[in-house]
Amino acid sequence: MAASISGLLKPWTPSVFLVRWSRYNPYYLEPEVRKEVYDKAKTEQSAEENEQMALKAISPIKAATAGVSSSVFYDPVLSKFINMMMKHGNKVLSREIFTQTLESLKRTQVEKYHKAPREKKDDIECNPYAIFHQALENCKPVVGLISVQKGGKSYQVPVPLTDSRRRFLAMKWLITECRENKHRRTHMYDKLSQELLAAYAKEGNVIKKKHEIHKMAESNRAYAHYRWW
Repeated sequence: MAASISGLLKPWTPSVFLVRWSRYNPYYLEPEVRKEVYDKAKTEQSAEENEQMALKAISPIKAATAGVSSSVFYDPVLSKFINMMMKHGNKVLSREIFTQTLESLKRTQVEKYHKAPREKKDDIECNPYAIFHQALENCKPVVGLISVQKGGKSYQVPVPLTDSRRRFLAMKWLITECRENKHRRTHMYDKLSQELLAAYAKEGNVIKKKHEIHKMAESNRAYAHYRWW
């Protein structure tokens, strides 16, 4: 009787159940879509890389997601910009607008190249992808402002920005500037190409907004010690 009572009084420990939120078992490997990994000769690979390739040959691999591609034309930055420009899930229209933007950039720069004197032709960039990446790099802010409450007051505290946050702000400012442009008769791709060319030359409203953020952070640097990290 005492043994049965002690068994009833014994603390109850629930059994642990492993819950898988993925359709794949843990032993499934991540997909590798980089072509240079497979094109490299085995003699040039280290022993660890050869072991990983041998493991992938016999182990199951997860299916690659729809946003991942092994194409040489795939650019994750371009894909991110197209997704941010998309409205109501119409990605076909967003991709078409961006393609027309690249065509407009190419046409504008080629015309400028042919009209320029011979000694200045080497300074003109005709690759629209290079123009886009350089313009995006010029629009990226270095520091930003966050609101911190101390003693019942809110302070704008300057903080350094991460790479993903800098890229997001640059893309957001470019898209917002084109959408808020009052020239209703101008197509979206024309306005976007003009903003990209202006940002490539470190001009335009987006560059001004970046400088304004930097000036505000410089003026509020006395509150930088309010950061908790």
